[in-house]
Amino acid sequence: MPPERSATADPGRLSVALDATPLLGRPTGVGAFVAGALGGLGARTDVDVSAFAISWRRRQAVPGLVPPGVNVRQRAMPARPLHIAWSKRSFPPLEWFVGPTQVVHGTNYVVPPTGRAARVVTVHDLTITRFPELCDHATLRFPALIRRAVAEGAWVHTPSEFVAAEVVDTFEVPAERVRAVHLGVPPQLELGGDVGAMPLPFDLPGATTRYVLAVGTVEPRKDYPSLVRAFTALADDHPDLALVLVGPDGWGAAALQAAIDASPARGRIVRPGYLTAEGVVLTLRRAAVVAYPSVYEGFGFPPLQAMAAGVPVVATAVGAIPEISGDGARLVPGGDVDALAGALDALLAGGAEVEAQIARGRRRAAGFRWEDCAAGLVRLYRDARDDRDDRDGRR
Repeated sequence: MPPERSATADPGRLSVALDATPLLGRPTGVGAFVAGALGGLGARTDVDVSAFAISWRRRQAVPGLVPPGVNVRQRAMPARPLHIAWSKRSFPPLEWFVGPTQVVHGTNYVVPPTGRAARVVTVHDLTITRFPELCDHATLRFPALIRRAVAEGAWVHTPSEFVAAEVVDTFEVPAERVRAVHLGVPPQLELGGDVGAMPLPFDLPGATTRYVLAVGTVEPRKDYPSLVRAFTALADDHPDLALVLVGPDGWGAAALQAAIDASPARGRIVRPGYLTAEGVVLTLRRAAVVAYPSVYEGFGFPPLQAMAAGVPVVATAVGAIPEISGDGARLVPGGDVDALAGALDALLAGGAEVEAQIARGRRRAAGFRWEDCAAGLVRLYRDARDDRDDRDGRR
């Protein structure tokens, strides 16, 4: 039998089952979204939110990863058999595994089929349709799954108005069924001491004392090769400067390594790989500039984190980056190495203009709060539930 709802659940509250699978393993941007959304939802009094993971063994780690106020109740969900079954037909329904619920939220492009519950699916960006050459084989399955979900009545959440407009256009979804709800800034960990005196989790090369920082998995969409070329262009004028690229290898690692190997400044390029959350925060706060040279983005956590920490940001004016960064970052055209190098050079020079940008960045980042994200999601959930009830004749 599927698990029953908690005996303490308030029948007047909206019940939501949210896919927390992205919390498992090393945290990613999607994992940061899930953690932040659960934190905001768990603090509300009008929602009974539960987390589930589509995993046979790793689901046991979920209770230790969710914040207070979030329930975890589910039967074992073998990922591979379920994904195969769900790719062919809308069965079995998720309620078999998590019990009765009013709304199911798929947090990473896929929402499981349901029996009676309304469905919401988060589409983080449309790299999968805009730039399929930048995607791996697994993610190229997402468009078909999104189309089927919306055809069956699912509502769509996006992290930006930019992506919402793309979803409406690409999947021909009625605009009223697509809702942009901005995310919050991932919490800045308190490091408990003088950040400037703390040792970095990697060594800076030679006589370098400052660094340009980029954070994220190495994949083609991040365009790190252009950043390497921009750094190379200004390296001679800044002998104290290094380039630090934090994040694990993705399938764009070979192109990045080729760009590094071709750079005369390759000895000043540091790749520490994956860092702990504490290591990332320390590295971020010590950076001279944070660079975000993406080809395309649906939201973008690193610029917001940098702005919140008072670090100047240069980013590309692509995708949702202008919408999210506002006037808090210096924007350059995507793929323009000369413009990127020039913006980095200007920010490294410091001065009143840079200090003004830092102040604007702090103000901008302060407007992205997880409690606001949770409030927007709850409004979306209620609309999706009411729509499902109307279609089923339950109201």
